[in-house]
Amino acid sequence: MVEERLKLEPEVQEIFRSIDNGRNFLLSGGAGSGKTYSLVSVIRQVIAENPTVKVACMTYTNAAVKEIEERVNHHNLNVSTIHDFLWDNIKHFQKELKEALIALVNDDTITQISIDDINPVSAGFYDHLPEGIQYKEFVRLRDGIISHDELIIVTNYLFEKYPKLSSVVKDKYRFIFIDEYQDTDKSVVEIFLTHFKKSTRKNIIGFFGDAMQSIYDEGIGNLDDYKGTDVSKVNEIPKTQNRRNPQVVIDLANEIRTDGIQQIPSSDSTAPNMINGVVKQGSLLFLYSADGDTDAVKQVLTERYNWDFNNAKDTKELNLTHNLIADKAGFRTLMDIYDKDQILSFRDRIKRYIKDQAITTDFSENTFGEVVAILQQNKTGRELNAVSPTNAMKTFIDSNLDLYNYATSLNYGGFVKLYVNKDQLLDDKKQDKDDENKKGSKRDNLIKHLFKIQNNIFLYQSKRYNEFLRATDYRIKVTNIAGKRALKENIDNLVEVGDKTIEDVITEANETEICLIDDRLLDFKQNKQYLYNRVKEVKFSEFQKLYKYLEGQTPFSTQHKTKGAEFDNVLVILDNGNWNNYNFSYLFLGNGSASVLERTQKIFYVCCTRAKEQLAVFFHDPSEQVIAKAKEWFGDANVISID
Repeated sequence: MVEERLKLEPEVQEIFRSIDNGRNFLLSGGAGSGKTYSLVSVIRQVIAENPTVKVACMTYTNAAVKEIEERVNHHNLNVSTIHDFLWDNIKHFQKELKEALIALVNDDTITQISIDDINPVSAGFYDHLPEGIQYKEFVRLRDGIISHDELIIVTNYLFEKYPKLSSVVKDKYRFIFIDEYQDTDKSVVEIFLTHFKKSTRKNIIGFFGDAMQSIYDEGIGNLDDYKGTDVSKVNEIPKTQNRRNPQVVIDLANEIRTDGIQQIPSSDSTAPNMINGVVKQGSLLFLYSADGDTDAVKQVLTERYNWDFNNAKDTKELNLTHNLIADKAGFRTLMDIYDKDQILSFRDRIKRYIKDQAITTDFSENTFGEVVAILQQNKTGRELNAVSPTNAMKTFIDSNLDLYNYATSLNYGGFVKLYVNKDQLLDDKKQDKDDENKKGSKRDNLIKHLFKIQNNIFLYQSKRYNEFLRATDYRIKVTNIAGKRALKENIDNLVEVGDKTIEDVITEANETEICLIDDRLLDFKQNKQYLYNRVKEVKFSEFQKLYKYLEGQTPFSTQHKTKGAEFDNVLVILDNGNWNNYNFSYLFLGNGSASVLERTQKIFYVCCTRAKEQLAVFFHDPSEQVIAKAKEWFGDANVISID
């Protein structure tokens, strides 16, 4: 085994020195450093040296789960997402689960878990459930159904209260490895590094990731509170090589990093960023203009530097938000329905008022309009304003009077439960068609149904007929020539969407049996009628543009969703889209709010390090100070005005 270890990377050899000393460890590596390669090497060697022990590996997405499973296939290895791992280890303790959920529901300090109108929840509240507490893609606490967010809170509670649970998991898994640790919820890390210590059993926890790539607010970000030289602390092992980026991008990334890690090109001559043993030089551009015209930017890159924005797989334009992309990609109407419905905002304003004023009146049988009228009755001035639309809401309502009148006719009890969020429209965006959807999609059942329809159309147009026949609801016998002709005619007609609305296409796909209306869509139409009525009038051709965007068939991506991906050419648009969490002037000047600066540095680092060949950054109307810093980072000749 010693000889086998000597063949491993130096960083992996250091990991095994930690393991031999019984120490938990952290492999910190920058973008393109080959952290997954190291993780796989560690798993293989651990299994080789301990063939009878079980090993758990957790990562952030199901795509990463699949990748690791394909690289290491062993019956003692359990690869899963963090949520699936947690649920698998608590789901059989139903008595404790029920008690924990009741305790959390009754704890007023835990606002994320509560049941309206029941306070306190009595002991034995969940005893009648035949299947006990369940973990689903949605939350329904009354029925004992928890979702992703509640699962983490409940699991942390159980591990804190029951040290035996830590012993059970330690006995089951001698080694637990967590990939992309920086995106892991702080409570999950607390389970493994704090609650686990209450058990005297021995096991090793290994973390793999990069604090500089912690771009999600819910992630822990770093392990600074747990690292140290003491044997009880986590041993940090840096990995400085870079196998992805050309030299100019490595140099820029090193300017941005704030944790002391400075990357160097890989010493492996077969690394993707090497040619004949020499790292690729690459190209770097900082473009700016006063008018913020991104089309002009792409024209410059196409004409002067031979970029091809029609090649969505190799060239990406990264924007900070979906809203900044919606107009460019052609799905603005759908985006506004899911993200900017001011009637729903007014409804939420009314709901908050009722809660804040502790109004106990039962409005469940009233219409939304009746509730508004009751609350506004005999009020003037500020009191009336508190239960009236804001100026922005009123402008929207005045422009959509028919929609507002319809909303006021709806039963308040049902209307107030309607939840609408852009994730229901946009969740699970792929970078390309081969990516795996992650488990737990937040897309609603209407959008999922539209995806089924468009997927049939896409497979047919792509001449992937066998896949199309498996996907369609139309059932024909192989020898049935008439059936095949009818199917061809039906799908040909469906392909020609023209100006058909979404409802037109849903109806046609159902009538021709290309995609049948199922119970989930019927339930959606009944319980979310307001939202369905808005979406059904949109042209299906707009949904097709959304489909192309979400399937990675356009050159557009958000900066957050591109994490983990890589492309030959990357254009980064430095526009915060009125999102105050980011400020790109702070990035170049190094000033402003510390939290905003840190958040902006990390998203910029992630974006820049996606580029394998060429990186271009566009800044709208920068100050002279920003331009001066850009020349320092990018080089004078690479900072270009396109006005």
